[in-house]
Amino acid sequence: MKKLFHRLRKQQDDLPLSSRITSETVVQHRERILAGGRRFKYPIQYTRHKLVINTIAISVAALIIVVLVGWWQLYPMQNTSDFMYRITKVVPIPVAIVDGQTVLYSDYLMKYRSSINYLEQKEQVSFKTEDGKRQIEHYKQQSMSDAIADAYALKLAKNLDISVSASELEGFLKEQRESSDVSQQTYDAVILDYYGWSPDEYRHVTENNLLRQKVAYVVDKNATTTVNSVADILKKDTETNLKTLAATISSKDTTKAVYGTSGWVPKTNQDGGLAIEAAKLKKLQLSTTIQSTIGDGYYFIRLLDINETQVSYEYIQIPLTIFTKDLNNIIDSGKVKKYISV
Repeated sequence: MKKLFHRLRKQQDDLPLSSRITSETVVQHRERILAGGRRFKYPIQYTRHKLVINTIAISVAALIIVVLVGWWQLYPMQNTSDFMYRITKVVPIPVAIVDGQTVLYSDYLMKYRSSINYLEQKEQVSFKTEDGKRQIEHYKQQSMSDAIADAYALKLAKNLDISVSASELEGFLKEQRESSDVSQQTYDAVILDYYGWSPDEYRHVTENNLLRQKVAYVVDKNATTTVNSVADILKKDTETNLKTLAATISSKDTTKAVYGTSGWVPKTNQDGGLAIEAAKLKKLQLSTTIQSTIGDGYYFIRLLDINETQVSYEYIQIPLTIFTKDLNNIIDSGKVKKYISV
């Protein structure tokens, strides 16, 4: 033990005077030891702002790459996969602009993918054939036109304070389902099988259709004038020959009247609600003004015959033309910009 103390004292004596630990130099030695430890801490502290800047730069670069890849997939490549469709449903990406109103890419894809689903699942169309490729191009154009019309109707609806209430939408959906005489679950399954739409997607498409119909009826003042004129004539003489009346109106008014007969059709026939209304009439009874639920105009119908499951009726149609005419004028004037080539 004495040798150990002697050795330590000798080592201490051999140190330079400035390196020896004494009561006067203990503070200096402590600071020297702490300074040695700071070498492992402060380099990160000193470069923290660089780490933050690098992290932000990498994040921004990654975001730009993702955006560019998404843009390339949607616009030049026109990727219509389920993944890209889901992205457009989350992010409101435009596919076109009509008179200042954005046409959503998701609305275009919803319609296009539905058509392709039907062709592929029900018609067994091969898109590798020339005919299949032609059909793809046709439905691209049709889906784009429908999406543009919906967007234009939405713009007019905002200006005219027109909307589709939740009760209207639910009532229409309920009527459609009940006319098919199936359960809600079966009805949803059929929609998914034929059109590839979930219940929420079907509700969205139906709401857009109802809104477009409402707008078309409101803006068509010519049709309103004509239908009021026809209603007055039929009110005075319920036995008026509808075919002759249609010809007379078409020769005088701006809006043409169309005459036709249905033949025998089911009481639940999908004809804009006309068969349903006809089934409520007595034989040879004339209806009041009917607004078609498919938005193709006003109708007056006369029941010709009826049995337990079918009806036969004749009708005068006052078609709606102003909405389509105005939209075509906007397209012709260059106020529609498409971001993809269809």
